[in-house]
Amino acid sequence: MNKQKTVFVGLSGGVDSSVAALRLKRAGHNVVGVFIKVWHPDFMVCNWEAERLDAMRVAAHLDIPFLTCDAVDAYRDEVAQYFIAEYQAGRTPNPDVLCNKEVKFGAFLRFAKERGADYIATGHYVVRKEGDRGAELHRGNDDNKDQSYFLWSLSQAQLDAALFPVGDTPKEQIRKEAAKAGIPTATKKDSQGICFLGHIDIPEFLSHYTELKEGSVLDESGAIIGTHKGALVYTIGQRHGFTLTNKDTERNHHYIIAKDPTTNTITVSNEKPVTSEHEQVTLNSLVLRSPVQVGDVLDAQFRYRQTPFTVKVVSIDTNALTLTPLDHVEKPAGGQSCVIYQDTLCLGGGRIA
Repeated sequence: MNKQKTVFVGLSGGVDSSVAALRLKRAGHNVVGVFIKVWHPDFMVCNWEAERLDAMRVAAHLDIPFLTCDAVDAYRDEVAQYFIAEYQAGRTPNPDVLCNKEVKFGAFLRFAKERGADYIATGHYVVRKEGDRGAELHRGNDDNKDQSYFLWSLSQAQLDAALFPVGDTPKEQIRKEAAKAGIPTATKKDSQGICFLGHIDIPEFLSHYTELKEGSVLDESGAIIGTHKGALVYTIGQRHGFTLTNKDTERNHHYIIAKDPTTNTITVSNEKPVTSEHEQVTLNSLVLRSPVQVGDVLDAQFRYRQTPFTVKVVSIDTNALTLTPLDHVEKPAGGQSCVIYQDTLCLGGGRIA
């Protein structure tokens, strides 16, 4: 980007996106701040007005234009409805992944392009590098803040149109830079997510869209040892949110190792559920920005901030990729994202079948 470009920055009202806009303006680009308005259910309080006001203050401080992108329909139809449908199907969705693909790099990108933007930018802690096939997505330099896990599903075209100005800098330094520049959000606490998905109580939210019935908690022998709020709202590996009624004097942690929405039961164990030797994990809804081949040994994550583990590619076709973890790792739940890496390069990923 040697020449001046028009960049629409998604201003969330937080410090990261504020510094992203600051850096782009200092680099000489034509910067426009944009607040992305999303959907929230009527029965939950959302502080979007306060977040938008903070974003406006940042834009005023930086002396850049300020716009609002109405992404309510995209968020409701592509993110919230997916979230509900996945839980109803007994899977564990990751709405942040879909929000990035459909809202921040979907509706917002279209909004920006229609108004003459060359690029959009966000405050994500990831690094963009130029590669042989176009832009590459790499882990952020701050290991504790790296957000590449949430961006695995971006298409090559979406990534080519995106900039990430803060991904090469530790968060502590970003705050110092914001304070030095007098940015109003310099000391603001990190956002917990977008509206209802950020502070959500899953059983309470889902109860408005599907019937949740109290059911039985089973031990590994099938004996009833407690009760739960409804099998749909639980995920494999979870160790809270249910009540044990058996007389267990030691009362060790119990982990969910299985759930059955048909019988409305969950099964628990004292042992964490982990993958067994040679166990295979199949991914669908694939996005691979770089090719992989059978036999490749790569790094993977089933969850955000999970320590990366090694996997081997067993098979691949147009719609599915099968991996074998080479380490014993916590067993994932259907619907979760599996993101694959080659060193710092995020190759893409898929949803666990």
